[in-house]
Amino acid sequence: QVQLVESGGGLVQAGGSLRLSCAASGRTFSPNAMGWFRQAPVKEREFVAAITWSAGTIYYEDSVKGRFTISGDNAKNTVYLQMNSLKPEDTAVYYCAGGRYGSSSQYDYNYWGQGTQVTVSS
Repeated sequence: QVQLVESGGGLVQAGGSLRLSCAASGRTFSPNAMGWFRQAPVKEREFVAAITWSAGTIYYEDSVKGRFTISGDNAKNTVYLQMNSLKPEDTAVYYCAGGRYGSSSQYDYNYWGQGTQVTVSS
């Protein structure tokens, strides 16, 4: 059974930082890519960042470029999202996902965590 567990969410003031972690486990779980998505209330889930281990490529959604950094350890199936200069509009539930391709489409990911709440106050 594959399991992704996020941690590190919380409440932070605008301009502050948070670091999200996602640990994956499972006997046969070896994703080629891992990504972060987020979903704010009454909005659709949206792409944040993704990393593809085999190609060494990283993608970011435009609104987080220069503020967020995705990193990880392929051997440990762990991915992080360092979030700096947070804004109230970053408030959402953040999900990590694992799949074959580090794309911006949620449909390219097969495994999902339960999510961690990030709230940025103004």
